Amino acid sequence: MTATLAFVVILVFLALVFDFINGFHDAANSIATVVSTRVLSPGLAVVWAAFFNFIAFAVFGTRVAKSIGDGVRMEIISPEFRLYVLLAALLGAIIWNLITWYLGLPTSSSHALLGGYAGAGIAAYGGVSGLLNSEVWFRTLMFIVLSPLIGMFLGFTLMVLVYWIFRRASATRVDNIFRRGQLVSAAAFSLGHGGNDAQKTMGIITAVLTAGGVWGMVYNPDGTLPEVPTTVVLAAHAAIALGTLSGGWRIVRTMGTRITKLKPVGGFCAETAAALTLAYVTLTGTPVSTTHTITGSIVGVGATRRLSAVKWGVAGRIVWAWILTIPAAALVAAVSFWIVEAIHNIL
Repeated sequence: MTATLAFVVILVFLALVFDFINGFHDAANSIATVVSTRVLSPGLAVVWAAFFNFIAFAVFGTRVAKSIGDGVRMEIISPEFRLYVLLAALLGAIIWNLITWYLGLPTSSSHALLGGYAGAGIAAYGGVSGLLNSEVWFRTLMFIVLSPLIGMFLGFTLMVLVYWIFRRASATRVDNIFRRGQLVSAAAFSLGHGGNDAQKTMGIITAVLTAGGVWGMVYNPDGTLPEVPTTVVLAAHAAIALGTLSGGWRIVRTMGTRITKLKPVGGFCAETAAALTLAYVTLTGTPVSTTHTITGSIVGVGATRRLSAVKWGVAGRIVWAWILTIPAAALVAAVSFWIVEAIHNIL
């Protein structure tokens, strides 16, 4: 095995590790509401979510993967140099995800990944040229603001509609209806989570394989990546599903109980609002944060009772973590690149 091929194997492994960590880091997004409302036990909830994470490949295709792979393209000096940049980007995203998982903060794996790319690219090329002008960067930065707002609006609207439709129904009947409904809404959200987040890893792996020339993969004449191999699609969805199976209970507690207390009807509306948002952005090829989306939906649902029902102190702490994610992951990635470069120069 050549040195380049060995490096490609290591990078593909790290990308799947990132995907796995994404699964257990963001598992709370899929299961926090259904667990906190006691519709499913934690064990059954993760199995339910993991199954729909995996089968999402049959629904959403690879538009987001192409956006990630093409949007973070940087000037190629040599295959080895580009692979070093990709390694540093992955390390930045993985390390930041582990830090925020330990602290119980539901931050965005997507933004950690893009922050990692930015930091590694700046460290490697000495500037942001080719990074901030990309359409995918514009859309991603825009949806940092839009995704929680859309989720909040839809969550609030759905909750108001449900209140009006079931205004004459007893609380027991409403609870029974939406306990079953939450099985559907949790499945829909998990489908959106797998469909958007697994594709980010597909984009990374496809970029790695293309940079290393594995399987004869080469860039298209316009500089974009080739199609994502089916093997990569299945591997990415399997990794995120296995990560979801491993749980992520620190963040479940934050998402399910600390922002606002939810009943089955509220859980249904929050999950449905987030699922609708994710379906739209995934089909348009936009990489977004599932964390931001579901958090905004939960806040919107809680606000229908009264503004004080939302624990704004906790929500504010989460927002600060969102703001810090891209620069923090970028810093970790930049340091990682300098370390990798120093080791390479020594060897």
